[in-house]
Amino acid sequence: MKISWLGHAAFRITSGNGTSIVTDPYEPATSGYAPYREPADVVIISSATDDFHNNTHLVPGNHETINALDLARTGEPLTTHGFTVTAIEAMEALSHRDFHPDQNGMARLVIDGVSIGHMGDMGNPLTDSHIAFFEHVDVLLALTGGFPTIPMPDLLTAIGRIQPKLVIPMHFRTLTYKPRSQFWIEEFLQHFPKEQVDFACDHEIELTPAKLPTSTRIMVLDYAR
Repeated sequence: MKISWLGHAAFRITSGNGTSIVTDPYEPATSGYAPYREPADVVIISSATDDFHNNTHLVPGNHETINALDLARTGEPLTTHGFTVTAIEAMEALSHRDFHPDQNGMARLVIDGVSIGHMGDMGNPLTDSHIAFFEHVDVLLALTGGFPTIPMPDLLTAIGRIQPKLVIPMHFRTLTYKPRSQFWIEEFLQHFPKEQVDFACDHEIELTPAKLPTSTRIMVLDYAR
């Protein structure tokens, strides 16, 4: 399985059988990240109303779209294209100063024996139910940029309780990202010993269950150009 960070909250996850999944597609013009060049089989969005997370029409291919919020409200897992996804409701910061808080969903996928949690657009502390949803996930795609997503102290508490094997940061400020309200990655990394942090020096990594660390490590990806 391969995980590629496209930018913001968008990832491309490619299974061993070639199934391609894109999460939370951004709008290139407003985000500053590259247009989508490769087709996808499935697109998972955390919100249908947030333009930084819902641009399914910009992803090439005749893909299936899964709205994590809608899936969460069914209370049931969904199996499609050889993988399983479940979801739980979340919400942007209740104190959002620019917009009404966006109700959205957080997703958990199992692909090629690896469980992956995507934090959607969560802007508040994780509840016990949220922690249980993500508990012992192999890979946590974590919101590390601060407001309007989860505050840093609450994120660190959540990681400590979830104990993922690998944390991949997302949704933080970069030289390309046009909005300037998010933290740089250093704001997150300063809370971890240097020996616990790895830099892929690329936008893509390949994972198998055997390659996962035995305790939590941070893997910083570059974004796709």
